[in-house]
Amino acid sequence: MSLTALLLLFASASLHALWNLLLKQSQEKYIAMGWQVILSGGFAFVVLLFIGLPPRSMWLFAIVSMTLEAVYFILLSNAYTDHDFSLVYPIARGAAPAFLMLWSALFLREDLTPGGIAGVLLIVGGMIVIGATSLVQARGSRLRLKGILTALSVALVISLYTLIDGTAVKNGPAVPYALSMFMLVPVITTTYNLRRFGWKRFAAAWDGPRLPLIFAAVLGVVAYLLALFAYTIAPVSYSGAIREMSVVIGAFLGWQFLGENMGGMRVLGSVIIFAGILTIALFG
Repeated sequence: MSLTALLLLFASASLHALWNLLLKQSQEKYIAMGWQVILSGGFAFVVLLFIGLPPRSMWLFAIVSMTLEAVYFILLSNAYTDHDFSLVYPIARGAAPAFLMLWSALFLREDLTPGGIAGVLLIVGGMIVIGATSLVQARGSRLRLKGILTALSVALVISLYTLIDGTAVKNGPAVPYALSMFMLVPVITTTYNLRRFGWKRFAAAWDGPRLPLIFAAVLGVVAYLLALFAYTIAPVSYSGAIREMSVVIGAFLGWQFLGENMGGMRVLGSVIIFAGILTIALFG
């Protein structure tokens, strides 16, 4: 994998972790995420006024991806409401690259090397190790089959919209495509949020600190744009896996700024993920 792609993915993962950190400090995290999606859509709409829509050949990709992104948002909200974060997050983020590697080989005909496959599997393993910290602390007391299946559903959706986006930007301009998708996503997510939380509760989140929401919105768009640029010059399977280093960066930011425990397991998982990225860089 080229150095340019690696740098783009590292920057994307860093910004992704940063906007998640900003939202994590909100009292109503999922309502705050709903506002972040709305603001991202507004930002995308303004930019599209100047650069124009993507080619018609990309519209279907954008609509399907938008739908999957909205499903991802709804699934994740329900998953974190009904199940432990420590169960859902590592399985969802860990299984997604494995699914993506399979889809990329089947549908994109990506020629995956043994070294590249080993690197993806190391990244998956590292994320599971990081997530295992909370599971060990909980001693498996809330380990439920339904939670695992929900997490795998989230992983499947992540892998599918990544596959669609990777396919789209390999055949057309990345910026107008991504902005069109961001502009459309709030149509579904806002409808869902209003039905679930009600207007008063949803609107109340806007009365809180707004600057973090605005920053998170802009960072979210830029982070995904950087990832899409990487997809245009590198295999989607490898890129999608490496982008998951946001898990490591997020754990580090939580340790530094939120006083969360980093712990030996998270350090070990981070080392394994780094080894996976290095393996892909050298042998992928």
